[in-house]
Amino acid sequence: MAHEPLVTVETADFSVTYVPALDDDAGTVEDVDAVITTGDGTGWTATLMTARKIAEVLDERSSTGGDPHLRIPDLVVVRSGGLPAMTAALVDLFGQHGLDTTVLPRFVEDEEEDD
Repeated sequence: MAHEPLVTVETADFSVTYVPALDDDAGTVEDVDAVITTGDGTGWTATLMTARKIAEVLDERSSTGGDPHLRIPDLVVVRSGGLPAMTAALVDLFGQHGLDTTVLPRFVEDEEEDD
């Protein structure tokens, strides 16, 4: 994805804009940030990670004397990597909790102030 800094996926109810690292592959990425937006502008943030990637991060921290925990307020743990699997997880999450949910942090765009 080196040529695409943002990847937007449209679903029936919302769009997801992923912010992958330059060397991430859309089919296998295991750790990616996302902004989810509905047609009316309601939005949420999410960090999607596989359990394998979480273990890798914790192992790396342990071996370097870093924090023995991982705290990410908008974390969504997914079974398998790749943007299609992550999008399916978000569709399922919002299908279960609805589009008025607070299960993920809300994203509010800064409004421009008049001078």
